[in-house]
Amino acid sequence: MTHKKEPNRFQAVGKRIRELRLQAGYTSYETFAFEHNLGRKSYWEWEKGANYKFETILRIIDIHDISLEDFFKGLK
Repeated sequence: MTHKKEPNRFQAVGKRIRELRLQAGYTSYETFAFEHNLGRKSYWEWEKGANYKFETILRIIDIHDISLEDFFKGLK
């Protein structure tokens, strides 16, 4: 079952991933991906809110050393 809210939720998570990268001081997603052994294209897709699994979110959380609660704080 697909809900109309899903695309917006995926985009919100992607935006959060991008915000964390910028807060960490990386202006380039390519540099961030390279330095954290992530696929450049895959990482770009994650920031756009596409093609990620929960495992991906956990990996991002570990890289930034934050909790699940902190990651999802403010996301609706």
